[in-house]
Amino acid sequence: MTVAVRVPEELSARIPVEQRGAGLERDAVRLLVSRGCEVSHHAFVELPRLLRAGDLLVVNTSPTLAAAVDGRAGHARVVVHFSTRGDDGRWAVELRDPDGKGTTRARTSRPAGLEVRLPGGVRLVLEEPLSARGDRLWWAQVSGAGVLGLLREHGRPIRYSYTERDQPLSVYQTVFALPTADGTGSAEMPSAARPFTARLVAELVSRGVQFAPITLHTGVASAEAHEPPYPERFSVPEASARLINAARAGGGRVVAVGTTAVRAVESAAGPDGVVRAREGWTDLVVTPERGVRVVDGLLTGLHEPEASHLLMLEAIAGRAAIERSYEEALRGLYLWHEFGDLHLILP
Repeated sequence: MTVAVRVPEELSARIPVEQRGAGLERDAVRLLVSRGCEVSHHAFVELPRLLRAGDLLVVNTSPTLAAAVDGRAGHARVVVHFSTRGDDGRWAVELRDPDGKGTTRARTSRPAGLEVRLPGGVRLVLEEPLSARGDRLWWAQVSGAGVLGLLREHGRPIRYSYTERDQPLSVYQTVFALPTADGTGSAEMPSAARPFTARLVAELVSRGVQFAPITLHTGVASAEAHEPPYPERFSVPEASARLINAARAGGGRVVAVGTTAVRAVESAAGPDGVVRAREGWTDLVVTPERGVRVVDGLLTGLHEPEASHLLMLEAIAGRAAIERSYEEALRGLYLWHEFGDLHLILP
């Protein structure tokens, strides 16, 4: 699906909302709500009044990594975006060129065998493309110190050109993020959860809305490339599977916070719609043809109209509803991307 709109540059959220004025918190963003083709405009802090007792929010607990590291390939400066750690210890990476403005641009030359020197004596060698679909991401062998230590010491959050400046890693952590036992996490923030604050979560709980934590470690999804998502590691614990099934049985709505939560839950659902505890890798791409088995609604950011996950939105709400909501978002001057406003899709 391609929504036939162009997002003006001035609608890109360049800094987090809490940096736009004194006294603002993360929840000071706007919320577009769509029920079918009916659209209404709200503040995000109204979310507890838009949900009802018995509804269940599925939230991603994956922490964001400082996944961008400067390096050198021969004499050239490069930036390595570490995406995903494979079962064999290799890492899926994207090599990018610095653009002179503090961000990066796509790199055209990524030959097999290319060696990249990184801080602390770490070396990275490209071995093979991650997918037959393209050569943006490569499997790389890393020698020297461990990658997670490298990221902690020398990494910074991945940043795209529509943002104004580098931000500390804390800006990219959601209120739901938890450290993992092995130190892994997401290359890019599960951004739909960013506007939640502890106060808002407490209000939702007090009104009878429940939370089911899942984990899906997101890989790199570069802004220029509108590809289907690559395989990602996920976990749906037994307790969360039970909560989801109970909510559905009791007439509550299952609302995923972010497309990552949809991917995880739908990967753990059988054809009967029952969710079972599951972990591992998922290559599921949710499309209108496949449909959704579990999720009734979605809370998501506003992203480029060509982005592949719009197929997922269409699977949940239908094409006409998504086209209508995006037209309204543009007309209402909603802000796009990870620091922008939110869109709540309800049945």
